[in-house]
Amino acid sequence: MISQVHPTAIVEPGARLGEGVKVGPYCVVGPNVELGDAVELMSHVVVAGYTAVGARTRIFPFAAVGLPPQHLKYMGEPTRLEIGSDNIIREHATLHPGTVGGGMLTKVGDHCLFMVATHVAHDCQIGNHVVMANNATLGGHVTVGDWAILGGVAAVHQFVRIGKHAIIGGLSGVENDVIPYGSVMGDRARLAGLNIVGLKRRGFDRDTLHDLRRAFRLLFADEGTMAERIADASDLFSSNEPVMDIVRFILAESERAICQPRRNAL
Repeated sequence: MISQVHPTAIVEPGARLGEGVKVGPYCVVGPNVELGDAVELMSHVVVAGYTAVGARTRIFPFAAVGLPPQHLKYMGEPTRLEIGSDNIIREHATLHPGTVGGGMLTKVGDHCLFMVATHVAHDCQIGNHVVMANNATLGGHVTVGDWAILGGVAAVHQFVRIGKHAIIGGLSGVENDVIPYGSVMGDRARLAGLNIVGLKRRGFDRDTLHDLRRAFRLLFADEGTMAERIADASDLFSSNEPVMDIVRFILAESERAICQPRRNAL
């Protein structure tokens, strides 16, 4: 299928366009950009830098993708932005490439939705099926797991990890790591519980959810040390993969602390 480039669009020499690509009015595509098959740039879209956009991704007007990161140490190095397939990037969204100090790469998975004015900063690593609602913002080096949801105007601090299937409430300021399957909220976000509604929608069975609830209460109880509670959870729920996802997440190295519940929230 032949690509369609509007007469008012600028596709610079060197850009690589797959089959069936649509480049709408007043779009600008840089010389080091690769657009996969059936990618669509609606209009007034800028795709710059060393950026690869996966097949069937749709980018809406005034989105700016692949422009230099907002980082004072960035000196024009050929860092990359890789966006997977079947993503939707809405109006005024900004996604930036990596930096030398962060591994040279910002990476986005497949089937993600970035709503209006969302921001993905340098060196972020985004999984599959992630949703960022309007004006949600990721600082540099943030990791977001599969199926995570960020509510509107949520802001995530640099180097924070968001576990898979977690949900971040709207207007939340997230300074610490959010466990997989967790739910956080608040202007300085605290762990409010588990994302039970989301997990039910995704087909998690009753027994798994029951064990997750038990493990959550154990891991964040007041008694004992965190190391002791992790050991107990590992012994009791070794066959429950979601619980072990949480255990491994807590044990992994991180720049940030684990987001905790408010006292007496359990």
